[in-house]
Amino acid sequence: MATTVQNPPRRSRLTWTWLGLVPFFLFAILFIFLPSASLFIDSFRTLDGGFTFANIAGLFQPPIPESYWLSIRVSAMTAVGGGLLGFFMAYALTVGNLPRWLRPVTLTFAGVASNFAGVPLAFAFISTLGRTGFVTVILRDLFGWNIYGAGFNLYSFIGLSVTYMYFQFPLMLLIMIPAIEGLKRDWREAAENLGASTFQYWWRVGLPILMPSLLGTMLLLFGNAFGAYATAYALTGGTLNLITIQIGAQMRGDVLRNPNLGYAMALGMVVIMAVTILGYSWLQRISERWLK
Repeated sequence: MATTVQNPPRRSRLTWTWLGLVPFFLFAILFIFLPSASLFIDSFRTLDGGFTFANIAGLFQPPIPESYWLSIRVSAMTAVGGGLLGFFMAYALTVGNLPRWLRPVTLTFAGVASNFAGVPLAFAFISTLGRTGFVTVILRDLFGWNIYGAGFNLYSFIGLSVTYMYFQFPLMLLIMIPAIEGLKRDWREAAENLGASTFQYWWRVGLPILMPSLLGTMLLLFGNAFGAYATAYALTGGTLNLITIQIGAQMRGDVLRNPNLGYAMALGMVVIMAVTILGYSWLQRISERWLK
């Protein structure tokens, strides 16, 4: 009768491969999870440490809803405008018959511009399109066109949107180029063999496939602009009551100081950003089905 020999159970060996992930988890816990938990808890506290729903109820009192709506409008305008401009630029660089040297130059600029924000960006636009900015003076003295007399104002809703566009469309460009390059050549050849024109191919094949990536990246641009603070504050000086500026006023202001209300306002931003991220993730999964 044959006997079976059982192998002794293997002992789990201590591996050092997990050591590289320790800084990631440490930073995630210290700068994401703990602040988020503190934000949620402090949103339901009074200045004395008691429990209250007054901070959440205060989100529906003027001018806080108007601040949310203003931030949403700025973010939506720059997301759509930057998304369309970035998409057409990505199309020109990948499909258009442009000089080969133009692509690396444009991508280098896009990589720098997509991360150029805050006070330096505000100062750059003030020096360029401010009331005494370089371009403003040239248009006024050489061409006789006073853009401020025509209604433009850098320190208004339109001016802030133009400033945000500077870092919005380069980000769209960087994300959409791989998506456009992911379109299979077989699809284009099949459409041409069936007699489709270039317009018909893009209208019936290319754009429907790219639409989830296009909309998802616009949602990413929306979140990118929705959380911006330093650029808006340095450019407008707080004259535009974006929700981020309102939060800053509650946190460090002498008159409006109410940190717990600021926490509640930030919690509202977290909810909006969470919805945006969920929408982006859902659209990315749809896009990956076609662009694998």
